[in-house]
Amino acid sequence: MLNLFKKTFYRYIVFAFLLVSCKEVKNTATTGNTTSEAGMPVLSKVKFSKDDTNKKVDITINGKKFTSYIYDGQTPKPILYPLITKSGKTVTRGFPYDPRPNERVDHPHHAGHWLNYGDVNGLDFWNNSYAIPEEKKQEYGTIYHQEILQSDDDSGILKIRAIWRSPDNVDLMEEITEFTFSEKGDTRIIDRITTLNALEDVSFKDNKEGMIAVRVARELELVSDKPALYTDAAGNVTEVEALNNEGVNGNYFSSEGLTGNDVWGTRNKWVKLESTIEGETVSITILDHKKNIGYPTYWHARGYGLFAANPLGQAIFSEGKEVLNFKLNENESVTFKYRILIHNGSKLTKDALDLSFEEFNAK
Repeated sequence: MLNLFKKTFYRYIVFAFLLVSCKEVKNTATTGNTTSEAGMPVLSKVKFSKDDTNKKVDITINGKKFTSYIYDGQTPKPILYPLITKSGKTVTRGFPYDPRPNERVDHPHHAGHWLNYGDVNGLDFWNNSYAIPEEKKQEYGTIYHQEILQSDDDSGILKIRAIWRSPDNVDLMEEITEFTFSEKGDTRIIDRITTLNALEDVSFKDNKEGMIAVRVARELELVSDKPALYTDAAGNVTEVEALNNEGVNGNYFSSEGLTGNDVWGTRNKWVKLESTIEGETVSITILDHKKNIGYPTYWHARGYGLFAANPLGQAIFSEGKEVLNFKLNENESVTFKYRILIHNGSKLTKDALDLSFEEFNAK
């Protein structure tokens, strides 16, 4: 009887140990901070919701808003707006698309996330906005959305076609852009692959204004205690006034070890802009691709909230030491690949960003 009791007790102890072990395995076997009841990884679910009436496509991940692809004409190019972290923090400026209190109202052409350039056959696509006087509109180009080519929830891919058009209705380039949206842990990811097909001979004269960009929320700006003046490609001057710096604590960090305003006009394979919003660490990182023209790209990253990479403005950023003046002949094309990371809850380390860069560049 004693031996039977010992055997029963021993089996109970073993069963209890295995039960606890299985529970521990279940709690640690996670991907994207999500697991099923059986402990199996659950992939992030991307959903595209087309809204033809309002000319946009809403993008959610696991039921939470990430961004919208907007082509309603309020801006003279399609944009992604807003950009929202997994935890619900908006990292893009509201103005001019949807203004919010206590933010800068400079540079009305800075809206959400976009891609364009300041000198395409002499036309300024970058600075075009509702604020351009009627008598000067002939100097600016517009990007017109044409159609959605693919919208695949399973792969997270949204593919669009647009036209870069002159003010006298000449189609200069066809744009095919493929966005891939995903989420890994507390990082939301946008892989953008944009191919520009020349419909006639096209020149991209070296210009400061370009090319892939995000205009960030006030909290992500760098602290400034004085007004500043900035000129655009046409020589127009915009005064950027110093505002109340409460809650403003952004800082740039580059792959080559530069920080703050020192990042502007330098070559880096990636740049991170980091801050806190409502006590939570948030960041936006843009990663270049080795196959891009001008790699590693120059960075047009300003303290007042413009965060951009410009691979084509080499003469400007090198003070004339380098000249590119990139051109496409009719029927030629060029492709630009970038990854954008929207992160919250912790500081992304250099090692983590280098790893993401290598993963992206393996594609």
